[in-house]
Amino acid sequence: MDRSFVEENRAALDRLRAFVGRLTDSELERPMEAGWTVASVLGHMALWDLRVVAQLDLWGADGSGTPPRYDEDAVDWINDATKPLISALEPRVAARIAVETAEAADRRVAAMSDELFATNEASGLPINPQRAEHRLEHLDEVEQALSRAYVPERTPGAS
Repeated sequence: MDRSFVEENRAALDRLRAFVGRLTDSELERPMEAGWTVASVLGHMALWDLRVVAQLDLWGADGSGTPPRYDEDAVDWINDATKPLISALEPRVAARIAVETAEAADRRVAAMSDELFATNEASGLPINPQRAEHRLEHLDEVEQALSRAYVPERTPGAS
């Protein structure tokens, strides 16, 4: 059974920790596309790691609980519906939660038994054990946004 995802997750978590550790408060508040901020993107990452933790809790270590589901069609509305809640978090709290939930998700997927892992694969991977994929996608986005000069939007008619 290929468990290379464990090391990939660890490396992505290390990158997340280092990134969060060097962010300033103003960088956390930096606006991004579609009404997101750096902090709310970190909160979004936490949401999806929390989903993995919650679904693995429900499923149980032996797979006898409620099997996880993943509905690709629900991703956009879940992101849209949770954005106001995530955005309401204090930026530094969102950053801390992103790291803590990444740690929890990585521990949980690394602890999946071979049997549970095989069942997950046979079910179409409703639990993506490669947490690094989502994490790195958003870290790349945020780092790219922060590398560009920030020009605040001007209110029309303002001088």
